[in-house]
Amino acid sequence: MPRRLTKRGEDRTPLTGDYDAVICGASFAGLAVARELAGASCPDGSPARVLMLDRYEVGERQTSACGIPTSWLESMGLMGAHRQTFGELVVHTPHHTVRWPLPWTFSTFDYPELCRLLFEQSDCEFETAKVNGRTGHKLHTDRGDLTAPLIVDGMGWRRLLAGGDGFQPPDAPLSRGLEVHPGGESDDLEIWIDRKYVPAGYGWSFPARDELRIGVGSFDPRFHVKDTTVALADDLGSEAVRYQGNWIPHQLRPATEDGIFFAGDSAGHCLPLSAEGIRTALYFGIACGRELRSVLAGTQTREQALRSYGAFSDSHDWKFRWLLRGQRLVPRLRPRSLRALLTSMTHRRLVGFSFDQYLRIAPPEFAGTPPAPRVRRVAPAAAAAQL
Repeated sequence: MPRRLTKRGEDRTPLTGDYDAVICGASFAGLAVARELAGASCPDGSPARVLMLDRYEVGERQTSACGIPTSWLESMGLMGAHRQTFGELVVHTPHHTVRWPLPWTFSTFDYPELCRLLFEQSDCEFETAKVNGRTGHKLHTDRGDLTAPLIVDGMGWRRLLAGGDGFQPPDAPLSRGLEVHPGGESDDLEIWIDRKYVPAGYGWSFPARDELRIGVGSFDPRFHVKDTTVALADDLGSEAVRYQGNWIPHQLRPATEDGIFFAGDSAGHCLPLSAEGIRTALYFGIACGRELRSVLAGTQTREQALRSYGAFSDSHDWKFRWLLRGQRLVPRLRPRSLRALLTSMTHRRLVGFSFDQYLRIAPPEFAGTPPAPRVRRVAPAAAAAQL
């Protein structure tokens, strides 16, 4: 049983104050924003006061299957979290299996370690607190109220800091996924397009050295995936243990609203069809952090940053819409058509072109060289683990 690291009881002291920026959410998007604010200064030269909030300690609660193009781990200096690399994707249908030779490699990684490494590239303050909402630019948490002119919502699909309450499953554009984490080894990165497991969606097995991450994702939020996740694990000879599940947005949403910046799942920054959301969370989080940094430095206003970041996110809308069309099309294909489509992707030139275009949606070189933090420190979760 994992030990919960989040502060409890008398350790949850009151939390109030004024900050230059507050980042809500300490997973991929929030950590990427914090990375870009390392060493940030105000116009008078004083260090910017940046706070990151999360209900959990950094790296405490894994939120995905943790797979990403290897080039993103390399470009962000995160190879210390690397677990296993794959040069092929194995695709199964009920009566056919194909191997797609990838033009670039895909890797699995250790979630707590990646979060620790990424957190160490920042120098923001960090506190565990539950964000309950906001009034203007005053954040309400279970430990007190905070104010900041710059606020980022990187807390996930609920989009908590937006107005209204109309984005709830099963009516919202959300997919649902569930996976188990048994021990085991494999050399293959595999997916299953099989109605036996899910009418619209796919199953997967992502090996991570000594662990298998086996799951099922449904594009239809009304389809319950627990029984079929267990069935897939059983078919692979694995035990259904250590469950992890989440809702996954499959539609881009405005990246700014009412003066708030949204990044990652809160802005729908998860690619339809593949449900890949890690590198896009990093990509848009970096873009958001760069805009915030210029506001802190006084080189642009908050309103200019909101427009610039919103336009940057919106410029990707057509790419997301094309992938969403593919997401809706694949479940409707007859077996013969599906087999022809999957077989065509075994040709190196076609698969190379397709996957290169896919990678360009959020290219690894965008990460660039991170700003230097003022202070090198150990992430809270890593420090607690050393006790």
